[in-house]
Order: sequence, then C-alpha cells, then structure tokens
Amino acid sequence: MLQRLRVRKEWRFFGVMYRAAPRLAVAWWTLLGLRGLLPALVAVAAGTLVSAVTRSASLVLPLVFVGIVFLLFQVLNPLQQMVGADLGDRTGAWLNDRLLAATTAPHGLAHLERADLNDELSLARDFDLGITGPPLSISVDFIASGLGELFGGIASAVVLFGFAWWAPIVLGGAWASTHWLLRESGVWRDRNTDEVRRAQRHADYAYRLAVDPPPAKEVRLFGLSDWVVERFATRRRQLYDLQWRATRLREKSVLGCLAIVLGANVLVFWTLAHAASAGAISLAGVVVYLQTAIGTSSIAFGGLNWALDGASAPVPAVLGLAAKMDAIGHLTSGGRSAAGLPAREIRFRDVTFAYGAGDGDADAEIDAGDAARERVRARPVLAGFDLTIPAGSSMAIVGANGAGKTTLAKLLCRLYDPTAGAIEIDGVDLRELDAAAWRSRLAAVFQDFVRYERPLRANVDPAMMSNGAGTTALATATATASDEQIERALRAAGAGDLASLDTIMARGYPGGVDVSGGQWQRIALARALYAVEQGAGVVLLDEPTAQLDVRGEAEIFERILAATRHCTTILVSHRFSTVRLVDRICVVEDGRVVELGSHDELMALGGRYHRMFELQASRFVEVDDRGEEVVYDSLG
Repeated sequence: MLQRLRVRKEWRFFGVMYRAAPRLAVAWWTLLGLRGLLPALVAVAAGTLVSAVTRSASLVLPLVFVGIVFLLFQVLNPLQQMVGADLGDRTGAWLNDRLLAATTAPHGLAHLERADLNDELSLARDFDLGITGPPLSISVDFIASGLGELFGGIASAVVLFGFAWWAPIVLGGAWASTHWLLRESGVWRDRNTDEVRRAQRHADYAYRLAVDPPPAKEVRLFGLSDWVVERFATRRRQLYDLQWRATRLREKSVLGCLAIVLGANVLVFWTLAHAASAGAISLAGVVVYLQTAIGTSSIAFGGLNWALDGASAPVPAVLGLAAKMDAIGHLTSGGRSAAGLPAREIRFRDVTFAYGAGDGDADAEIDAGDAARERVRARPVLAGFDLTIPAGSSMAIVGANGAGKTTLAKLLCRLYDPTAGAIEIDGVDLRELDAAAWRSRLAAVFQDFVRYERPLRANVDPAMMSNGAGTTALATATATASDEQIERALRAAGAGDLASLDTIMARGYPGGVDVSGGQWQRIALARALYAVEQGAGVVLLDEPTAQLDVRGEAEIFERILAATRHCTTILVSHRFSTVRLVDRICVVEDGRVVELGSHDELMALGGRYHRMFELQASRFVEVDDRGEEVVYDSLG
C-alpha cells in the first residue's frame, strides 16, 4: 500500500516541492496545519467565551483566546498565499531545470526527434505556461485550499471525541466515504490519457499558429484567422469534454452517498440535541460540538482537488524523461584526441542509417498509425554509403530531397551514430574520438541556424555566452582581442557594415535591431568563418545560403572557399551556381553515391548531375537586346 502511494504523481509532487525549496515547503505545510486547526479553534474559543459568561467568570483570557484565533484567521491565509506562490515558482523552476538537463545532457539528438516522446515532452514543457492549467504559483494556493478544508474537517472531528467516542467515527466516516463513492469526480482517475494528450497537442498547435510571429504572415495572407480560432476552440472543448467525462458524477453513487451522509448527520445531531435537552452537556459544550459537527463536513469538500491533479501531472513526465531521453539520445564519447584532425581524409565506410520510429526525418503525420511509422522507421536513409573526402579539399553533396544529405551532416557532427558501418577520421572511427573535442574541430552552419537574441558579437562567437565573456575584466579583454577577428569574419561573409558588435539582434530590447533573412544567413556564415580562425579544421555548410540570391550566393561562397582553403569544406546544397566551385561533387540518390567527380567531369558524363544542372540552369536563360538567349547568372 505504501509503495503504491509513493509512485502516485500526487505524492511525487509533494516530494518535488520539498526538494525544490525545503524551508519553504516546511513553512507551507506548517501554515497549512495551522489553517486546518482554525475551525476547531473557533469552536473551542466560542465555547470558552460562552462558558465564562454563563459562569460569570473573568472574560479576559477567553477574549484574548478569541482575539488570537481572529488574528490567525486574518493572517494565516494571505501568509500562506505568499509562501505558496513563492514555493510554486521555485517548484516550477526546479522542474524546468530538470527538463533542460534531461534534454541537453545526451550527446545525440534522437531524443528530441522522437514522436513517441512528443506528448510527454509537451506536457513537461508547457505545464507552467498557463495553457494546460494555472501556473504552479497559483495552483499551489488551490491545493492549499483543498487540503486546508480536509485538515479542518479532521480537526473538527477530533474535537467531537469529547462528546462521544463514536460521533467522529460515524460522522467523519460518512463524509469521508464521499471520496470513495464519488471517486470519479476526484483526482484518483488519471485524466492524462493518450487521447487527452493528443487533444492538448492539437490545441497547442493552433495556439502557436495564432501567437507566434513566423506563421502570422501566412495566417493573415490566406485568411486563416477564423480557422485557427475555431480549431483552437474545438480542440479545447474536446479536451475539456474528455477530462470532464473522466471526472463525471455517477447518479447511483450520489444517491447512495446522500443516504449515508444524511443518516450519519441525523444520528449525531439528534443525539447532541437529546443530550442538550437532558442537561448532559452544558451550553458551552453545545456551542463547541454543534460547530465542530458542522465543520466535519469539510472532509468531503476538501482533499486532493483538480488543481493537484493538474499540477502533479508533469512531475512523472519530467522525472521520467531523463532516463528515457538518455537511453534514446545517449552516444558514448570516446577518449581519443581530435587535435589536428583530419590530416588525411574523412571516410564514410559502408554507412547505413535508419531513424527510429518517429524521428526527425520521417515525413509521417502527427497521428499516423503504428504501421505507417514502422514503415518509415524500417526504411534506411543511407544504405551502404561509401565516400572519401580528402583533407583540405572541398566537396559538395547534392541530390533530391530525402536523399540523405542532411543526415550525412548530422552523422558527421555526431548527433547520431550509424546503424551500421563507420565514419573514419584518418582511419579512426569517429566514435573513438572525444565528442566535444571533435565538435570543436567543426564549423557548421545549418539551414535552420539559431538567431540568438544577443549582441552581434555573441552571434558570431556563441562561445562568449557560455564562458561568461563580458562579466569580468579578463573576459572583456578577451572579447576585445577577438573583435578584430569577428569583424574580419563579418566582412568575409558580406556583413561587415551590418551593425555595431554591441547591438542586440532583436527588436525587443532597447537599441535592438532585426535584419532580413539573407543578412541573418551572412551572420551565420561569419560564425563559421570565425570558428575557422579559432582552429576549426572542417567546415560543414548545410544549405547555408538558401535565402541569398544566386549572384550573392556565388560571391559569398567564393569568399568562403578562399577563407577556408586550408580546411576540409563540405557543402550540402541544391544550388548549382555554388556547387560547381568546389573540387568534387557527390551525387546522392536513395542513400548511395551514384556519381562522383568535378563539375566538368560530371557534365561530360551526361548523367544525373548533368540533367539536374541543365534543368536548373534553364531557369536563368534570358533573351538579350539582340534576341539571343544567354544564361543570366553564374551557371553559364
């Protein structure tokens, strides 16, 4: 029984409250206990005062007693609200800290791209945002109200022992039976089913469409505002209906419960009236026992309420995600140094890779069936992939969408490990290298690069945010010493006159600015060029210039190749104005290398690359003043 209680989410929630703020939790429980005693103390104080009046005794002590109880009534409730709000905030912060630790601890990425963890992750992530329920700072007060009434009812029942030993057992037992008879209206039935979570996820999706800036343009452009609002309202109604059905009252239980409670109250109050009329108890006793008999009813109306149900739901999700995410995203880091690598080559040796069920590259719908997810999972993205990239050379990887290009980039960054085969750096399996040391050798720019709401300086050198740059004199000197390199990287990326290095790159801050998507891409490229200056030996560019025009892309990439000529540069792109500039081009299809060579060699071959190049080049053909067709951009 005790073991079953310990695994309940409500019990675990109270344990988390103590772990988050031990002193506040003790103070909260102490205040809660005092609040629970108040109804009984009021009854006793009233009885003491009546007894003193009937005996013509001094009223000083009884009035002092009444005054103390009155003062506690005025003080305890707001004091506990203040303590509860602080405790709720600290508990939410503690849970968020654990969630961030669980998501960032694994070296890999698979745990963040798994559909089977999506519901738990959403619940754990959004619990304190006021979307699924009140924030913990508010919920804790509701929880205190429910428990305070329960404790008050129990304290009142205890006083009834002075009247008759059986009275609190009969009356308290009758009111307590409502928690079992009406258990479908309480919190003992889990309301966080898969169906409920799915409805919550859809509601959250519609909410994000409405409030997040990126989709705002299309929502307005296509006139989707009414659809978004209707979708959100429909899903929220569905969510509330599901939760209500899980907590609805049962008619038969209500009638049976009413009979039990009515019988117990009639018995106790009839006995109390009979004893009073017979003179068995004094007027003061009647006042005390009458109030406590009424107060015992709080047992039914207090207890573990809906607020505790909602507040405790994310606790097992947060605490359980750490083990699940570590198991899915864990990559064992080797111990070998990556200094100076690669000196000879990077080789993909017979690499096969398939994402787990629901992983990031699966194109399945959110609610796709298990069979569809299994088909996606079973299909390898890479199958026997073989490719050697000489150190110090540049190579472009091209192919149709879904060919596995971005997967190669993830594997090279060691965000995943191959399902079979190996990636070798100068003959050493990548898994044998220290993961952090290898990543320090990489300068990577992904298509979905991060736009940090930090100064321009930190956007080019993100390491400043983790080493405390700008907070000490030494860090300030270090930042100043690197400013010249940062500005050089920005100039090489075509963003030299963008803004001051101290300018916050977000409009939400005083003096902050925002820039276009193309300018942001130049900043991301400057980030990679700066990493090269800091010693990176491999430059990985995954669709790095998608928001630049063709001429600007070719110009920038020429600069990048010049700045990284001593590095191993790998470019993933579908723009042939860029890929033709590299040493070799690899064409990937169905997870395999189908063509490999320089631009001229592949064009002479007349294969897939030639057809793709001609197809893209034809889009840039224009007619000049003499009526002759010419290729307008650098493809020709």
